[in-house]
Amino acid sequence: MSAAEFDFLVIGAGSSGAAVAARLGEDAGSTVCVLEAGGPDTHPFIHVPSFVAAAIGREETNWRFATVPQAGMAGREIPVPRGRVIGGSGAINGMVYFRGHPTDYDDWADAGCTGWSYREVLPYFTRTEHNEDYEESVFHGRGGPINVKLVENPNALNYAFMDALDALQFPACPDFNGPDPEGYGRRQGLIRDGRRESTATGMLKPALARGNIHVQTDARVARIIVEDGRAAGVELANGSVIRARREVVLSAGTVQTPQILMLSGIGPADHLAQHGIEVVQALEGVGGNYQDHVASPMHMETDDTTSYGISWKVLPRDIFYGLQYLFTRKGPLAGNVFESVAFLRTDPSLEKPDVQFVFQPAKRLTNPRVPFPLGHGYAISPVALYPKSRGTVRLGSSDPAANPVIDPHLLEHPDDIQPLIRALKISREAFASQPFARYHGEEIAPGPQVESDSELDAYIRETGYTVHHPVGTCRMGDHEDAHTVVDPQLRVKGIAGLRVADASVMPSVIGGNTNAPCVMIAERCADFILGKPQMEAANLPPESVARYK
Repeated sequence: MSAAEFDFLVIGAGSSGAAVAARLGEDAGSTVCVLEAGGPDTHPFIHVPSFVAAAIGREETNWRFATVPQAGMAGREIPVPRGRVIGGSGAINGMVYFRGHPTDYDDWADAGCTGWSYREVLPYFTRTEHNEDYEESVFHGRGGPINVKLVENPNALNYAFMDALDALQFPACPDFNGPDPEGYGRRQGLIRDGRRESTATGMLKPALARGNIHVQTDARVARIIVEDGRAAGVELANGSVIRARREVVLSAGTVQTPQILMLSGIGPADHLAQHGIEVVQALEGVGGNYQDHVASPMHMETDDTTSYGISWKVLPRDIFYGLQYLFTRKGPLAGNVFESVAFLRTDPSLEKPDVQFVFQPAKRLTNPRVPFPLGHGYAISPVALYPKSRGTVRLGSSDPAANPVIDPHLLEHPDDIQPLIRALKISREAFASQPFARYHGEEIAPGPQVESDSELDAYIRETGYTVHHPVGTCRMGDHEDAHTVVDPQLRVKGIAGLRVADASVMPSVIGGNTNAPCVMIAERCADFILGKPQMEAANLPPESVARYK
């Protein structure tokens, strides 16, 4: 399709953008152009689930952003991986399928996001889902375009992890996407027939067969063109212009969506003036409200070879695993390594889990050039789910090729460190329990000498990292709120024909992995644009009605 005009332009082919474009393309009378600044998703590291670290490590698939030095993280610059490829960050993430705690969405509704309560968004989750493990119900879908499944034959260490938490009297959770995602259990992933599943593979690529969707890679957007208060198209970095007859959807992600808005003259007026950008629409909230999840790991090493890893002792086993995947698409290489998890309250007085305990049946990576564990070990990475610290994304320059300035203020709020301190103590108790005794693990980090709260505090700040769930920089909420950027129908305030659909619209980060909510947001955005009535709110079981709105 050579036309420079389409009905809809979608900026970004990530988890949200690919889903929005596929759904808009279901209107056979419309044309859709998807503009992706990265390249095609052809590299095998993207598609082999266990190669996730290798996919993140490639400059060709990762923008490799980083924060400015973080005072709350011992002055370190923290990596901010973002997908630079068709599929976006959904092409390099851990493939985890988790929607968050149901009350997270009720909190959104209370914050002015009318129509976004748990009962109202649940049908949009299940519409997309084809769940191999759970029967179709109010909580799960069958027949949707995105495949969801438990990782088959998880490593035996996962059962030690779950038995250890049972010994510590934490509950089991039979379904993390059911009504009450608290406890420990196996987790589901976005995997189909031994390959990574994303909205690019499960939605966008099949939709291309209809012929009304055009995908353009290496298409960096320099600015959105606004004429008479309406988004009329985009100008690319190479100077070419593509126009939109109906709407422009911005799905470039939490970092680059506000960057593109500000380059287009939409954002904080003083900041735009500093870079010589004419103000098209002053919106103080653009680039603010940045949030992310901080994690701090506890690592064990062992001579036991049960864990995944590369060593002379298990070389025949590893060769077999490679051949098994090559010929059958099964075995450990068909999984995402992170096969079990726990969502726990580190303080019993809390109303819901405050920490995600991610179990890794493999030694930590020690050589950045080798994206696979050398030797044997296992780890728990506690992730603090509800940070109070808030940061910003700002322009580094008016040049679209310049990296944005990312300053999340990680761990600067005094309440953010305590959940991680408590979680490391729980992790240490789990590793010291009987289920792990047979593995004879030695604590390498933080190390048994790190005991006091102040020592754990210092360890977290010196070694912690984020788990790549940035959200919030184009906050959704009440139109009258001066700090919101989009209204509950995802329309950018003051600009007709322009919507945002990605993690940037989340008013607050959910208590877990953010990919599934991004797809739900995309589903809703497409329905808004096409004028479809909102799906009927979920009819929850009686035991859930009292808990959720």
